[in-house]
Amino acid sequence: MEVDEENVSYLPPQPLPTVQVPASYDEHREKHTPLCIDNGATHLRFGFCTSESPRTGVNMIAKYKERKTNKPLLLFGEGIDVEGGARSQARTPWEGDVLLNFDALENGLDYAFIQLGIDTPSVDHPVLMTERLASPLHSRALTSELMFEQYSVPSLAFCVDSVMSFYHNNLPSPPVPFHADGLIVSFNTASTSVVPVLDGRGLMNHAQRIPWGAMQATDYLQKLIQLKYPTFPNRVTTPQCNWMLQNFCEFATDYTALLRRLKDPLEMRAADRIIQFPYTLPVTEEKTEEELAKIAERKREQGRKLQELAAKSRMEKLLQKETDLTHLLSVRERRDEETKREWADTLKEEGFSNDAALDVTIKKLEADLKKARKKEADGENEEPEEPPSFPLVDVPDEELDEDGLKEKRKQKLMKAGHEARERAKREKEREREEREAEEKREEEERDRDLTGWAAKLRREQEAIMTRIKERNRRRAALTDRKSAAAQARMKSIANLAADDRVPKKRRKAAGEDTFGADDADWAIYRKINTAAGSSDEEDDLATLQAVEQKLLTYDPTFTEEHTHASLTSQRSALLSAFRPQYEEGDVKGKTRIHLNVERWRVCEAWFSPSMAGVDCAGLGEVLQNVLARFPDAEKGRLVRNVFLTGGPSQLPNLAPRLHAALRPVLPPEMPLAVARAADAAGDAWRGMADFARTDAFARVGVTRAEYDEWGGERIKRWWGGNWNASVPIPDTDA
Repeated sequence: MEVDEENVSYLPPQPLPTVQVPASYDEHREKHTPLCIDNGATHLRFGFCTSESPRTGVNMIAKYKERKTNKPLLLFGEGIDVEGGARSQARTPWEGDVLLNFDALENGLDYAFIQLGIDTPSVDHPVLMTERLASPLHSRALTSELMFEQYSVPSLAFCVDSVMSFYHNNLPSPPVPFHADGLIVSFNTASTSVVPVLDGRGLMNHAQRIPWGAMQATDYLQKLIQLKYPTFPNRVTTPQCNWMLQNFCEFATDYTALLRRLKDPLEMRAADRIIQFPYTLPVTEEKTEEELAKIAERKREQGRKLQELAAKSRMEKLLQKETDLTHLLSVRERRDEETKREWADTLKEEGFSNDAALDVTIKKLEADLKKARKKEADGENEEPEEPPSFPLVDVPDEELDEDGLKEKRKQKLMKAGHEARERAKREKEREREEREAEEKREEEERDRDLTGWAAKLRREQEAIMTRIKERNRRRAALTDRKSAAAQARMKSIANLAADDRVPKKRRKAAGEDTFGADDADWAIYRKINTAAGSSDEEDDLATLQAVEQKLLTYDPTFTEEHTHASLTSQRSALLSAFRPQYEEGDVKGKTRIHLNVERWRVCEAWFSPSMAGVDCAGLGEVLQNVLARFPDAEKGRLVRNVFLTGGPSQLPNLAPRLHAALRPVLPPEMPLAVARAADAAGDAWRGMADFARTDAFARVGVTRAEYDEWGGERIKRWWGGNWNASVPIPDTDA
């Protein structure tokens, strides 16, 4: 299969980890500079609020024992990928959307404080730290305990990352206070949340969250790829699927209309994106022309020997069957000459229980000989040959010696074979004459009424195609164990396996099992064997090809587009565009993944999680529910600034998709604007740094004395933090 190489993307190489040099602590020593920590599920961002940008690391740790020196290592972030065995030991502080692994959190904070250059026994800086929307009190309590008991921070404040990103992107020039309005849509690693903001305060009692985020979208894409390529030679990892999600997936403004458009195979191919995985070409040993000629000659010689052996074996079997048939015919001729008792003894000596068994055996031998002779007659040279002579056949046995008797028996067998071949030739000639007569009658019918003749052949073609389609449908149904066809097959197998054979006593009393006496009995094995080809199917295909050839020759209205092959290819064109097939042996093509419908389907799961098996409302419905709680005046203030933040918010066409979801539920005259964060991933930390530099920050943190009095679960309520287990701050702008 030929593809446009410009449309092929290659997996990016594994980046080498960068060596981070710890910063100097002299600038912040004994100055109590606020410290901002964005504890994300994917990245840990940390730094002093006076810094322009944070330090960043992958929020993952691994305890690993180095093989050469046998020393235990504690790896953080990018360093995990350097050691091959460390990846399996990696852990993150987060389990989905809940902070649970506090040993990993402690190791990550140790790394952060080391990189910041803090070399004092305690962290003598106020800390502003992020937590999830409606964070469980257990996670907050253990985090507070870690910060106060382990690091002895003077104060600790928690905030919601999406609100701080909104704060940074809507921050007015000082000294104007922050009173922005907006509707925050935060796309996180394991969830997506909606937070309304009025007069610069996050209304957490109206916030809502759905359990679908970038991690679930990546897993969904991986499952779709595994379903599409069940025998893919390479292992498709989660980081690779995450890279595909970020680079090839996008939102569709109207997903249903997009699917209707992609029903066209050309549109499907235009939407295709090809990802090339690593592959290794098989090593083939090149041979010289002389070696190839020797191999070909050796194969021809082996073929000739095999043909000779097969011909000799066929002749021996044919002679044996001729002998058996002649003997059985002579036995059957004695039936009228002997008494019943003598005839029963004769049958018993020959190994038959009754006359029916003898007749069945004779009938089978005659059919086998007829088939073999017909095949032999078809392969014989058509040139006339002199008839062979058998001089000893008519000579009486008394006039022959022992060698003559052997030669006479041989000539009798040869004569019987020759006569059988002659009968087969005559039968073949008769069939040819009948076929010519049928063709002549058909030609007369065609000349007399072409329209009626063509209509009859078209009905025959339709009937054959219906049988083929029904056969394929049944074969496909057998793959589903709950289908009626599969259950009928299992019932047939159970009946064959049931131990209900005729007992030995009844068998002696003429109660013999006659299974196989009728050729139709053997159809049960074709019925239960799903892999075996049917002779009926081969006959149907041959007849269909002959009918279509006649119609193509004589019916001007019947074209190639009406043939079975063309109709089948049209039906499979969409499937071929969905998953193109490469030729056998094309190693490069076999290691390619084609993304088309999946590019939009994965992103659509944010608005329809049920399509991915998640039982919850979609993002559009959640936005509608949140806005329904506000009067029109406040609703208008919210939708003037629909703010998108978080890593997945950078996926293309998200803003038009949200606009299409919100516009129908709003009054026509109400303005609607959708904006994205300038830096969807880093603006949360920058908003924290902006707020930490203000005087209000000192009033929102929990001090060590308040921690000792309240415990780790209690926090102060302010405009950027959670409200659960919070204490209001009276008479402040916070």
